[in-house]
Amino acid sequence: MLVALGFAMVLAFMALIMTRTLTPMVALILVPTLFGLIAGAGFGLGDMITKSLAGIASTAALLMFAIMFFGIMIDVGLFDPLVRWVTRLLGDDPAKVVVGTALLVGAVSLDGDGSTAFIITTSAMLPLYLRLGMSPVVLTCVAGLMNGTLNIVPWGGPTARAASALSVEASDIFVPLLPSLAVGLALALGFAWLLGIGEPRRLASLVSVGTARGSFLDAPPALRGSEADPGARAALRTEGLVLTTAGGGVQRVESPPTSLTGTVLDPARASLRPRLIWVNLALTLAVMTLLVVNVLPLAFVFMIGAGVALAINFPRVRAQADEIVAHAPAIVGVVSMVVAAAVLVGVLKGTGMDVRMGEWIADLVPAQLGPFFAVITGLLSIPMTFFASNDAFYYGILPILSRSAAQYGISPVEMARASVVGQPVHLQSPLVPAILLLVTLASVNLGDHHRKVLWRAVVVSLAMLAVALLTGAVPLMH
Repeated sequence: MLVALGFAMVLAFMALIMTRTLTPMVALILVPTLFGLIAGAGFGLGDMITKSLAGIASTAALLMFAIMFFGIMIDVGLFDPLVRWVTRLLGDDPAKVVVGTALLVGAVSLDGDGSTAFIITTSAMLPLYLRLGMSPVVLTCVAGLMNGTLNIVPWGGPTARAASALSVEASDIFVPLLPSLAVGLALALGFAWLLGIGEPRRLASLVSVGTARGSFLDAPPALRGSEADPGARAALRTEGLVLTTAGGGVQRVESPPTSLTGTVLDPARASLRPRLIWVNLALTLAVMTLLVVNVLPLAFVFMIGAGVALAINFPRVRAQADEIVAHAPAIVGVVSMVVAAAVLVGVLKGTGMDVRMGEWIADLVPAQLGPFFAVITGLLSIPMTFFASNDAFYYGILPILSRSAAQYGISPVEMARASVVGQPVHLQSPLVPAILLLVTLASVNLGDHHRKVLWRAVVVSLAMLAVALLTGAVPLMH
């Protein structure tokens, strides 16, 4: 029963957010609560959620102060030279812009921190997307793919968890997977290129003049309809456009900005501090160094950084308060979803659904397929790391699978390698705070992101598994 309820709960959540029936935050609260009650948790739900909230408190604090710190750096102009350089380098070619996005997020993802990578990428690239009328969903898709593929680096969470759970060396897991990583990154870049060359066609299909500006009545018939037409509105929202009503009932698509004026990178904004750019750069480098050396809790590092940044750039108390309030919407958006995700995680763990789901899947493997247990584990890692947290999969499910595989001569390190190939898909899970941060910063609906990214992430994961099989990193059979 717990297995059926677990899968039904996750599928119900996905259906509700992808059909826009509920917002992700509301679905993260109501769906697990309902299924937890059905599972017989009763008033025990309170303890389950409380324990889960305690586990994500540091993550919520990290995201809150990371958003504030990088938001301040954006406001004071630290990233303006980078944006101008990227704009000159990439020009107005959507294909180059999307590939440039992929390369940027890939570079900044090497520190293993997805949240930082997404903050920097959206800060630098989102204004360019908006200026060109490109879909922000493309940005989140490419960023999620690249970061998820690089999530198998040894200093990242999944490989470290697999190594500790099975008592093997992280380097022994990662090094043989380098060919798989190379192919996965190549595929992600290929998808970025295809998304980029598809943007002009998408824009041309939205309005008759081939740009995202103009009357809604000029749009093709498939996108027309009354303001109450959910199909037309959903199609426009998916592309990052907004349907509004002008006087007299005339409908139109709001045009994206054609320059940075009026955006968070407005060159004339009052918060610019050009004289302090080197001070702010030094502060940012110091924060990034502390993140890498890991001598202090990450949340505390960003707390210190945000406090120093406010004191230096906004010495007046009223100015500091105004700057904090300016970033409140972004902070509330992402932190509320992270806290709400604690309900889903709490119900999965507290009721034992996550472990029972893994055990049930392991029991489904017939004896004659035992020699293929490594391949099966690689395939299972794709959905299981999406439906369950990395902790639940690597500490709760992987050891069970590894013990079963040992009967057929499959070593723990081979199982560990197979277990990490599902990371491109895992990174898109609503249980991952970084992806909630990404869609919030880009003002993208999580369901729209999933529609765009999930099948591509599955392709990348399957390709990485195939290469691992060809190179012998993961055995086909024993």
